[in-house]
Amino acid sequence: MNEPRFPQPQGLYHPAREHDACGVGFVAHIKGKRSHAIVEQGLLILKNLTHRGAVGADPKESDGAGIQIQIPDRFLREEMAAQGVRLPPVGQYGVGMVFLPKEPASRLACEYEIERAIKHEGQVLLGWRDVPVDNSELGESVKRIEPVIREVFIGRGAGITVTDALERKLYIIRKASGHAIQALKLAHGKEFYVPSMSARTVVYKGMLLADQVSTYFRDLQDPRVVSALALVHQRFSTNTFPTWDLAHPFRMIAHNGEINTLRGNVNWIRARQGAISSPILGRDLDKIWPLIYPGQSDSASFDNALELLVMSGYPIAHAVMMMIPEAWEGHALMDPNRRAFYEYHAAMMEPWDGPAAIAFTDGRRIGATLDRNGLRPARYIVTDNDLVIMASEAGVLPVPEDRIVKKWRLQPGKMFLVDLEKGRIVDDKELKDSLASGKPYAEWIERIRIKLDDVESDKQQPVRSGVPLLDRQQAFGYTQEDVKFLMTPMAANGEEAIGSMGNDSPLAVLSDKNKTLYHYFKQLFAQVTNPPIDPIREELVTSLVSFIGPKPNLLGIDEMNPPIRLEVSQPILDFYEMEKIRNIDRYTEGKFKSFELDLCYPVAWGKEAIEARLASLCAQAEDAVRSGFGILIISDRHVDGGRMPIPALLALSAIHQHLVGKGLRTSAGLVVETGSAREVHHFALLGGYGAEAVHPYLALETLLAMQESLGVDGRKAIKNFVKANGKGLKKVMSKMGISTYMGYTGAQIFEAVGLARSLVDKYFAGTTSSVEGIDVFQLAEESMRMHRAAFGGDPVLANALDAGGEYAFRVRGEEHMWTPDAIAKLQHAARANDFRTFKEYAQIINDQSRRHMTFRGLFEFRSDPAREIPIDEVEPAAEIVKRFSTGAMSHGSISVEAHTTLAVAMNRIGGKSNTGEGGEDRKRYAPVKTGETLASRIGRDRIEIDFPLEEGDSLKSAIKQVASGRFGVTTEYLASAEQIQIKMAQGAKPGEGGQLPGRKVSEYIAEIRYSTPGVELISPPPHHDIYSIEDLAQLIHDLKNANPAASISVKLVSEVGVGTVAAGVVKAKADHLTISGHDGGTGASPWSSIKHAGTPWELGLAETQQTLVLNRLRGRVAVQVDGQIKTGRDVVIGALLGADEFGFATAPLVVEGCIMMRKCHLNTCPVGVATQDPVLRKRFAGKPEHVINFFFFVAEEARALMAQLGIRKFSDLVGRSDLLEVRQGIEHWKAKGLDFS
Repeated sequence: MNEPRFPQPQGLYHPAREHDACGVGFVAHIKGKRSHAIVEQGLLILKNLTHRGAVGADPKESDGAGIQIQIPDRFLREEMAAQGVRLPPVGQYGVGMVFLPKEPASRLACEYEIERAIKHEGQVLLGWRDVPVDNSELGESVKRIEPVIREVFIGRGAGITVTDALERKLYIIRKASGHAIQALKLAHGKEFYVPSMSARTVVYKGMLLADQVSTYFRDLQDPRVVSALALVHQRFSTNTFPTWDLAHPFRMIAHNGEINTLRGNVNWIRARQGAISSPILGRDLDKIWPLIYPGQSDSASFDNALELLVMSGYPIAHAVMMMIPEAWEGHALMDPNRRAFYEYHAAMMEPWDGPAAIAFTDGRRIGATLDRNGLRPARYIVTDNDLVIMASEAGVLPVPEDRIVKKWRLQPGKMFLVDLEKGRIVDDKELKDSLASGKPYAEWIERIRIKLDDVESDKQQPVRSGVPLLDRQQAFGYTQEDVKFLMTPMAANGEEAIGSMGNDSPLAVLSDKNKTLYHYFKQLFAQVTNPPIDPIREELVTSLVSFIGPKPNLLGIDEMNPPIRLEVSQPILDFYEMEKIRNIDRYTEGKFKSFELDLCYPVAWGKEAIEARLASLCAQAEDAVRSGFGILIISDRHVDGGRMPIPALLALSAIHQHLVGKGLRTSAGLVVETGSAREVHHFALLGGYGAEAVHPYLALETLLAMQESLGVDGRKAIKNFVKANGKGLKKVMSKMGISTYMGYTGAQIFEAVGLARSLVDKYFAGTTSSVEGIDVFQLAEESMRMHRAAFGGDPVLANALDAGGEYAFRVRGEEHMWTPDAIAKLQHAARANDFRTFKEYAQIINDQSRRHMTFRGLFEFRSDPAREIPIDEVEPAAEIVKRFSTGAMSHGSISVEAHTTLAVAMNRIGGKSNTGEGGEDRKRYAPVKTGETLASRIGRDRIEIDFPLEEGDSLKSAIKQVASGRFGVTTEYLASAEQIQIKMAQGAKPGEGGQLPGRKVSEYIAEIRYSTPGVELISPPPHHDIYSIEDLAQLIHDLKNANPAASISVKLVSEVGVGTVAAGVVKAKADHLTISGHDGGTGASPWSSIKHAGTPWELGLAETQQTLVLNRLRGRVAVQVDGQIKTGRDVVIGALLGADEFGFATAPLVVEGCIMMRKCHLNTCPVGVATQDPVLRKRFAGKPEHVINFFFFVAEEARALMAQLGIRKFSDLVGRSDLLEVRQGIEHWKAKGLDFS
């Protein structure tokens, strides 16, 4: 299988971030009767799924479509006889459909490798056939990469007696020849691909529109081409670089959905390579590696893994159940045998998790299954003439109602199978019951499962360190804020801490403070191409169960004596559980042995020692596994004044990846015992990079030390802390649409911001790091600085932890952009209409030569004195302000006075205000008449601070938001909009829904939101009607019908790959895109989301601009950017990176009076902005005029910069990144490694 031919990685575009979603369907004759009609019906299903595909810039270029049928024996026999080749009887020969390079010499080289492999495997080459095609209908861009398509015929050799054995030989021939052709490294070798090579089925597919499949492949029009089944697929890829080989069906499946755990699944396949053997494939197993090439799509990788299982002797339904198990962990009513089946296989293969409808066939059976959440559609009908039709939606084939015997849909985790040899449908229950009772799984589980909770131990107190608690806390970078804001709420209430407002402190790589390694990683999250899941509603399908220790042989189908496994119900271990694991051989009579790896080394060795120490740890780990130790404990508990720890995450990932590379990772479990982990993000990272369990000993000791101040006893505090982190872990996994901790382990669902490529490639391979940063030695330097602070003589730290200042402004704490000084100057400037004071404010924000805050602060303009123009030649401010809008702050998160003030101001200047996700009072829609005031329009009982309105004013927000909770969304609301914004994600908490605390839901708010006063409102993480890009296209279409005059906007959050998603959104016909930065504000959100999810908008915006331009889609859409935008300089940099419009949220609130108390979620805002309390709202002092002054100041600052750059019209500024350069001579010890090229 060869890598697809995408454009080379360039700028922030990378081909590895392509996604696809689609329509899938099949038609089959239950009794196995072959006919040409089935082929025609399959092609008709394909045409009727056309709307589920997508078309890029070239209307004749599709994302790909195809059909899989049984081998049409009579047709091929007659065709080959005409060439003088006599085919053996059915089942004794195979057909390979092959895509070959157009370049003749490369083509011959590829054909020769296939012929060599046939001979080498002892089979017989019967001949080749040119597949007749008609490419007159193809677009020019498709013709350029069209391959030569030929079929190769292979007869069975001596010693092959059954078709199954021939099928396995054909598999090995295909794999071996593919690897050989890869190894030739030909320039045109990428064009080689084998869509199918089988004795039972053949695949016709390509980069075709759905209705081109039947006209392009002339075979399919021949009445002799008959089959009893036809599996079809139409692709919608969010990437816009579809290729011939990535069309489906693949060799066994057609897939609609996304595999979210893909990176982990592929790593685990690699990790098993050393510990895997197959009684059926035997020595041939060595010829299939690498099973999955880098850069393959999720569907192609899934197909390769499924094929390996089937070729190793698993029935296809059994193999699919192993890869996509039902939710068995929390399912109390499941049949015990079936539960044992899933539990047994859970340790053999981690789930391929994510929303998926998969249709599969091996040519004798055809079936379909849904993922455990059921997040993709699949409907089927059975007719009285023995046809079964399954597809992504109903009505794909016209069947008269009176012929339909049964109509239904696939349900979550359920499977549906048509056995053509037996001539009947096997339903989910019968199928799974027969597989589950095939072996004594329940007995095996009882014999081999050891639950850690059930292990009897003598409850010894763990050995405590002699080093004072405070010194150790400081060595691991604890601050007063960690204890107060994060750990205290978790220990006291068992809930993750909630915060508000955005993140205006610097990224770790720009900070002067010492940060832990965890700070350099950002969580990834699902948006559009696959949904986040809802951990509250979907609790049944989420699971934190983890297995520690060796995993059974994946291909051991004749296993009689499976290895023992240790099971924990969730991955965070307390003292007693850790003590059990440390002495596990004593407690389990030697069934398990554990080995401890010490992460500490003498400080005197300095930072240069870290690389060699890591290499030694990896070697020790490898030797321990080879000596039979089944559990490795990676521990930093021996830290003291003379010894410093290697960051636990770095050591874990290094060891995990070393063992994966050696094929030993499935022979041992990794447990991390660390003082550094203390919040959800830390546990998520350790899990994501390979830890099966974590023991945060220092966090637990800290809780025991402060039990008096907590008001709960130590044991309860630890229990609450573990529970809160477990909930948080589920939420982090759900953001990415992953439901099980076992699927999440090693899945690396993170990107690095501020780490050098050298460090990432060596120790965190497969993780993205877009802008370089610090290397492994600087990382050690940062750890040493923490160690020095802990054990040095600093009097400030002698009796107390560092103040922190990351979560709120503190003197001597972390830097913030919103300092008291900046807030005061901005408020003074806007209220007094004083541009000079505004310039002082802008100077505080913009000058980042000393305090580094943002990436854009490190940029400079490439100005040339010769290009400068007089400022009066620049587009006037009154035009520029029309590009501005205020952020999506709901009436509910902020007061009605604050909300209407913004709307009036934006409508006066021709900008736009945004309702946020809480609806809008219908009294605000009509234009204002002379003499009206705010109270006379909305009602005196609703308003605390009244202000006069001018004739022609409007109180309505031009942008109406449609979020997942749909609060307040009515037809009238949509009809009053100039722009309708679909909120897919929010910068402060991507992958989660909005939340409005119950204390802020007043009578008035409840009325507008159609809810109950006093009840907390939480929007679900996904839109429950958008589980894929096709669903989004449908919602966009519906909203355009609800209001044809409004433009439709889709709001995304910056993360790696957002450009690809943006391309898909544009193909789904959105008119407008918003890219939000990770640092945007919020009324209420968990702290871990505010701080650790999403990336700066500079990265997301640049990637979106580059990807859309590459795809020739940029002209179809307007792009807006938001997230801590405060000055004209921010606006100009945003424009140069590709933005047409700009969203401001925190700054206009500050203008209205906000003083950054960060109490929005408590309803206690002292200036009446973010509260519903009538007493506090009386203090509101904002006026529309103040907001207008602010926006004109920003526009004037931008005009001065445009004059300096010699640009007259704002539209000429957009996308001119050539006018930016990185500031020279950056002195900062961490920031100087950043590379924005």
